[in-house]
Amino acid sequence: MLLHPTLETLAQLRLDGMLKALQEQLDMPQIQTLSFEERLGLLLDRELTTRENRRLKTRLKQAKLREPAAIEDLDYRTHRGLDKALMSRLATGQWIGEHLNVILTGPTGVGKTWIACALANKACRDGFTVRYLRLPRLLQDLAMARAEGRYTKLLAELARTELLVLDDWGLAPLNDEQRRDLLEILDDRFKRRATLVTSQLPVTLWHDYLGDPTLADAILDRLVHCAYKINLTGDSMRKHTTRLTDDPALA
Repeated sequence: MLLHPTLETLAQLRLDGMLKALQEQLDMPQIQTLSFEERLGLLLDRELTTRENRRLKTRLKQAKLREPAAIEDLDYRTHRGLDKALMSRLATGQWIGEHLNVILTGPTGVGKTWIACALANKACRDGFTVRYLRLPRLLQDLAMARAEGRYTKLLAELARTELLVLDDWGLAPLNDEQRRDLLEILDDRFKRRATLVTSQLPVTLWHDYLGDPTLADAILDRLVHCAYKINLTGDSMRKHTTRLTDDPALA
């Protein structure tokens, strides 16, 4: 058997997983004890794993998550009002497939962004497309896109994303154009895609924050009424980190 042409063909076909696995098999004398079908199965398994890892890497790159968080590392020891059963349910990703929403509220530093990114990371690993955006920056981008003629294209990109994370909801007052932009985004996603929102503002204050009563009703109807709500409490997690780094024993 001429192995060199075979290796070249695998490389040309971009079957990187099979190529690497075959090269490894050539260095394993005991591999000869396996049948052709068994060796072929090992090659195909490696190719499948390689492709899945490549796709995951692409999804994570496109998601642009702010924190390198994983749901497996979620801290339940710090009392923040986290319901472990609910978090386990959300970690399955079923809510994304059902096009539901998650709302994370609580004071600054309590871990909202980290938890949001952990859920988003799990969604990427489960095969969903994800995009993390800070709402203030997104609204600026939409205004710029409108001026440059990219507004419709940007809205379409957001609408296709299976999980959209909107961080820092409620940091600054909205003008009429921004309220309409927000409604457009959420209307495109209502019962079609999942949205995760983090905010320092309690949900009870969102109607006042949005300002215009008519638009506020429309926005909240599309976001809040079909959402899991998690209200975090307690001190800033950054305070705990500061205490640890200030400990002379840990210096």
